[in-house]
Amino acid sequence: MLHVLAGKRKMDEPLAGKSTLNRLELGDGNPHRYKRITYWKEGLDALLVAVFLEAFPTPPEEIVLDLDTTDVELNGKQEGRFFHGDYDEYCYLPLYIFAGEHLLCVRLREANTDAADGCLVEVERIVEQIRARWSQVHIILRADSGFCRDELMDWAERQAGVDYVFGVPRNDRLRRGIAPQLAEAAAEHARTGKRARVCTEFPHNTTTGSWSRTRRVVAKAEQLDGKENPRYVVTSLRPEQWLARQLYEDLYCARGDMENRIKEQFQLFAGRASTETMRANQFRMYLSGIAYVLLSGLRRLGLTATELVTAQAATIREKLFKIGARVTVSVRRVWLSMASSYPHQRLFGQVWANLRC
Repeated sequence: MLHVLAGKRKMDEPLAGKSTLNRLELGDGNPHRYKRITYWKEGLDALLVAVFLEAFPTPPEEIVLDLDTTDVELNGKQEGRFFHGDYDEYCYLPLYIFAGEHLLCVRLREANTDAADGCLVEVERIVEQIRARWSQVHIILRADSGFCRDELMDWAERQAGVDYVFGVPRNDRLRRGIAPQLAEAAAEHARTGKRARVCTEFPHNTTTGSWSRTRRVVAKAEQLDGKENPRYVVTSLRPEQWLARQLYEDLYCARGDMENRIKEQFQLFAGRASTETMRANQFRMYLSGIAYVLLSGLRRLGLTATELVTAQAATIREKLFKIGARVTVSVRRVWLSMASSYPHQRLFGQVWANLRC
């Protein structure tokens, strides 16, 4: 048998049962005899950022805050449910904000809203809490075209040490602006038979007045087999900081990793929004978010130099958590005895040793 020894901590105290957790989900702060348990969103929001700050022994010079939305499919008559055409279903449209693998915000929202709705309030709150600890850190906001809104860009431009790089929706006017580069990419593709890409930049403002000023736009003119593939991003970063190609390929495209972090939320049951009220479903998303924070901490501290250092949540659960064990509680110790046939004994032992250090 493989034995893991743990110190005894409050083993005699009862754990929360189903009814207690249910009151925690449904409680709204009212002193009703059946709903005397509640939760405070502000405290949980601050906790997510505080855990991120504590993960660094010294302040970093620069961090990137990634913003994105996803859908949570609904099959009942939950409060605030709406049909969303892009996802072809009734759903919620939660907002996520990450810094690398660190979850900083999960905000449940109705689906009849703009992708960027409410994001400025969350960004302001997070930046204020970060700056209270790291006053000099450079912050870059990064998101797709759903967040290309003048309100958010204008706020960032008025802050010291805050920049942004957002996708810009494609349109004919932008396409005409990079026609020479598209022709160059098409000629290169015809010559080599391979994907061809040319990057450029230009000052741009909207004709509708939706932007309050002219801004730097970086464009990718790309030719694939049978079609052109232009993309555009707007940024407050200066050319001497980021050249056009590096800004698009190395900075903007790196936001794709955030989608993996969102997928991990659903591996930890973020999609279980089956309670009637939005407040209760928000709490469920907090639970999955905190589960992710704990797992991310395990990955950062316990899985260092192991085969699971880059593994996703589902893989870690399968190999380290969802295993059979016999629990023996004595006066001084708790013994976890796992079968000798458990295939990841060496890995489990290394993780345990890493956490002890």
